[in-house]
Amino acid sequence: MTFLPAAAPGAADAIDGFPTVDALRADLQELCRAHPDRATASVIGHSREGAPIDVITIGDGPAQVVVAAGVHPNEPIGFRTVQRLARLLLTEPEHSRGATWHLVPCADPDGTRLNEGWFAPPLRRADYYRGFYRPAPSEQVEWSFPFAYRGARFDAPIPETLALMGLFDRVRPDVFVGLHNGEFGGVYFYTNDADPALARELSAIPAAFGLPLDVGEPEMDGLTPLADAVFRAPLTRELIDHRLASGLGLDARAGGAGTADYLERYGTTTMIAELPYWIHPDAADTTATDLAYREVLRTKADHLDELHALLTGTLDAVRPLLTIDSPFLRASEAFAPGMGAVAVAERRRSAAAAADRPATVAEVFGNTEVVRTFRLRFAGILRRALDAEVHAGTAAADIRRARDALAAQWERWLAEDPHADLPPVPVEALVGVQLAALFATVRRRLA
Repeated sequence: MTFLPAAAPGAADAIDGFPTVDALRADLQELCRAHPDRATASVIGHSREGAPIDVITIGDGPAQVVVAAGVHPNEPIGFRTVQRLARLLLTEPEHSRGATWHLVPCADPDGTRLNEGWFAPPLRRADYYRGFYRPAPSEQVEWSFPFAYRGARFDAPIPETLALMGLFDRVRPDVFVGLHNGEFGGVYFYTNDADPALARELSAIPAAFGLPLDVGEPEMDGLTPLADAVFRAPLTRELIDHRLASGLGLDARAGGAGTADYLERYGTTTMIAELPYWIHPDAADTTATDLAYREVLRTKADHLDELHALLTGTLDAVRPLLTIDSPFLRASEAFAPGMGAVAVAERRRSAAAAADRPATVAEVFGNTEVVRTFRLRFAGILRRALDAEVHAGTAAADIRRARDALAAQWERWLAEDPHADLPPVPVEALVGVQLAALFATVRRRLA
């Protein structure tokens, strides 16, 4: 009988910080050299800047399992999970029995390098936001798979996505696990496996590692809950249907489809584990407050409108003067109008009859922190775009003035963060949750 652990073996040892792209690759290459009979490292593609994208293959069982980390470059928890998983599979072979494991340690090396400034411990929120980078949706590995549906079309997958597509087509995965991060609050999961037992098991895992679930505002409207903080993984066509049914129209800057869409053709079980760097008990508190949910959404929309105005106004003022087509600028050009679109959607939700109720503590917390996160993330990325011009010596006086004004506002927002001194979650606990969820998903698929 296939043996796969229900818990997370090897998750107790302390882990400090996150590895750089080069350190991660060197570590896993050395691990493969130490186990030449059981592990192989191969290159499945190259990034836009020419960096190799590796896959580590372990085991020889009939089931095919693909695990990918770093599909969003600001999400390095999965790097540590892949390191620990590879060692577990090699040193305790019973865990790999029945499957061939394909581990992609870092799907976006270029984007990851732009986040490495905050990888070294201790992880502080100020350092994180100051060095934060997330690509425009069309440049994200997770969201640049090709699709066409109801007038929406995307047919420009980036090289990193093509590398994953090639791996998927070659091995036809039985299971795909995407190792993702949330940011602040609690843990949540996505899966396309409708088995209630799996949903219950996933929902119970975080508590075993001392982490709360995130039962507040889901990151997307229209999700189907399977258990507390466990959602059915939505397909892009379903998101488009929901958007059009809500009267919002198509989002021309939304990028492509996701891994779950592409893997639907192979009947792959998909699970995505979203883990936070920092936790807060309010994320799991379903107590009703005195605040109307409708007003919570309206306040959120008002703040996002203000952010939209700041970002688009800054870009409009400096765009004719910019000389560097940096990843930061491309991300800013995508996310700035996106803030306005989110504000419209939230205001529309606030007008619905379903919003006429008290908000829970978790909902107030989640919506408040989304605003704070978006301010520090996206104003910070635009600041880095303008810094690139300044540091290159190409910034006109108007660019410097715009950068200084934006930086001053960003610093004010940072100073308002009441959670600035929160200690980060121990990385080994985050890795433990991802390993336990991963093995639970694989075990049920292979049962």
